[in-house]
Amino acid sequence: MAWDFETEPEFQEKLDWLKTFVAEQVEPIDLAFPHHLVYDKAHPVHAEVVKPLQAQVKAQGLWACHLGPDLGGLGFGQVKLGLMNEILGRSTWAPMAFGCQAPDTGNAEILAHYGTDEQKQRFLQPLLDGEIVSCFSMTEPQGGADPQVFTCSAERDGDEWVLNGEKWFSSNLRYAAFAIVMAVTDPDVSIYQGASMFLVPTDTPGIEIVRNVGLAGEPFGEGTHAYVRYNNVRVPAENVLGGPGQAFVIAQTRLGGGRIHHAMRTIGMCQRAIDMMCERALSRTTQGSLLASKGAVQEYVADSWIELHQFRLMVLHAAWVIDQRGGNKARKEIAAVKVATAKVLKDIVFRAMHLHGSLGVSNEMPLIGMWTMAPVMGIADGPTEVHKITVARQVLKQYSAAPGMFPTAHLPARVAAARDRFAHLLEHQMTNDIF
Repeated sequence: MAWDFETEPEFQEKLDWLKTFVAEQVEPIDLAFPHHLVYDKAHPVHAEVVKPLQAQVKAQGLWACHLGPDLGGLGFGQVKLGLMNEILGRSTWAPMAFGCQAPDTGNAEILAHYGTDEQKQRFLQPLLDGEIVSCFSMTEPQGGADPQVFTCSAERDGDEWVLNGEKWFSSNLRYAAFAIVMAVTDPDVSIYQGASMFLVPTDTPGIEIVRNVGLAGEPFGEGTHAYVRYNNVRVPAENVLGGPGQAFVIAQTRLGGGRIHHAMRTIGMCQRAIDMMCERALSRTTQGSLLASKGAVQEYVADSWIELHQFRLMVLHAAWVIDQRGGNKARKEIAAVKVATAKVLKDIVFRAMHLHGSLGVSNEMPLIGMWTMAPVMGIADGPTEVHKITVARQVLKQYSAAPGMFPTAHLPARVAAARDRFAHLLEHQMTNDIF
């Protein structure tokens, strides 16, 4: 047996440094600059503020820890990444400061596995160095995340592939140096064998951003999630990553990690909400006593702590399974975490927001913005309902149908079998009862 809920002292020192660093050096950036600038490398905040912070992170040996040593990281497992991301989740800018922001982490893994040497030099290394950002262009306006209705296509033309079609919510495309685009390359077979991934530099002619979509609360027309049209976009033949028909194999390389990392950072966001909830409960008096003395408020605090503790253990267990067995063996755990993420965020932040009254729903507190992230978490990397199906299918694989007419738990048959097993004792008991 090797159960352990402790962090080794050396890594705990790193986590302590990280917590102080994020609170004192990174969170102030959230207050001074809008979050869409996180990916705008042309803005001076990156050169003047973020880059010096990244240098401190690198000096601590905490830069891009999701990557192996061959790519400039430390090859931290998912459990250590989980403990780090709990802290990073408190700040929008923190992942950029630590070189682990989405979607760049997943795109870097794809390029590391499937890119040519020239592609790695041109795109992967600058991405790892924090010099550029990237985009993952997969979902489509007519079908969302359902790949079976994708129509964006790519056709071979000599030494090139020609892409045509539309994509929806291609995040950060307006700032990206390249996009990884999923397109149908063989419409005559299942989409799961007929789709391919393409490396598309964003300066390639024919990329038309129809409009940039924002999240709720952002000014109309000023978002970062592109509705994009690919008009005869030509890329070299070697820009099909992993070979034709390999899109879903490649997608699973990145999406599993992305889902668990979203959950890890959600822990930090929820803990921040609980911090605000408890402070409010101890600071506000109503009807002659502190909010903290009210039974309903205590129930809010207790429910929130319990839910977050359950969720945190669930996420860390999923991370442990990935470390021990690999992401392909953790599909059920990852999907379950994905399902739980949106709900725990919605419930905990709502309680904190409600406890602050009108202030909680105002633009003078961050809670309403945090709360609107819950539906985003329910949609990002696939809708919750799809992941529930994954969990159910994986669980059902562990069972089989009853062998006869009645369930195996049917009491008459079980009682009869038990009596047969202990007949000699039962007969002895009956004899004693008679005499």
